[in-house]
Amino acid sequence: MNRSQAQILTPNSLQELIVEGMKDRKAKNIAVLDLRNVKNALADFFIVCSGTSDTQVDSIADSVEEKVWKGIKQNPFHKEGRTNREWILLDYTDIVVHVFKQEKRKFYALEELWGDAQILYVPDSDN
Repeated sequence: MNRSQAQILTPNSLQELIVEGMKDRKAKNIAVLDLRNVKNALADFFIVCSGTSDTQVDSIADSVEEKVWKGIKQNPFHKEGRTNREWILLDYTDIVVHVFKQEKRKFYALEELWGDAQILYVPDSDN
């Protein structure tokens, strides 16, 4: 991990709270995409993860919202995908959270789409 990647997650930051919320619900393959140096990026960061079922996808998104609210009293500016629960998007303006069902994540391949981004992969929780 290079120095700029190490600075992405800092104690009590929005990024850290989002990742903690994901890990609390056993999200898989968490990736933090740093888009700050990518031309025409829609946000500074995308934080992406996978769930194995629509129920888990919904639970991960709930956990992220709860963790962020408890930590810094911030709600998402915009939400999408709660109806079908295959790809839930939580927009915190500078950070956009993408919670995918595994098959949908492979199909949309955001890490490849934003290939110029620096990507920090967060190890899966063992417990």
